[in-house]
Amino acid sequence: MYRYAACGGGTTLLNILIYFITYNYILKKQVFDLGFIAFTPHIAAFIIAFCITFPIGFYLSMYVVFHGSQLRRRIQLIRYFSVALVCIALNYILIKFFVETMKWYPTPSLIITAVIVIFFSYISQRNFSFRKANQFQTGAAPKTSNRLK
Repeated sequence: MYRYAACGGGTTLLNILIYFITYNYILKKQVFDLGFIAFTPHIAAFIIAFCITFPIGFYLSMYVVFHGSQLRRRIQLIRYFSVALVCIALNYILIKFFVETMKWYPTPSLIITAVIVIFFSYISQRNFSFRKANQFQTGAAPKTSNRLK
């Protein structure tokens, strides 16, 4: 748990820093228009920050946090990405809600969203993406006490 807090916290701080710089100085709080689709600046900044911090988070999770997993690296990546997609959806929904509905500032909205999503992510990554070989084995009989016999 401590390694996850350190690695995840560092990655989250990097994400927030990239988001802040992208939103305020690169996009200059303007709509990011690709011609065929336009992104609000807070969503565009989120996507850019995610693209940078996703591989960093994966490698830290794989080599530092959940290093005991026996799953193949490719399977870990697919599962990590699957959980990340759910986290993206949660981030998108929550950021849009806080910024557009609640009218909060984008950076504090991202911080609050991050706290919510981090909890979900830790549980999902521990129990799905990087689970250990003996974790959640099916068909195993539960341990019983002989005192009741």
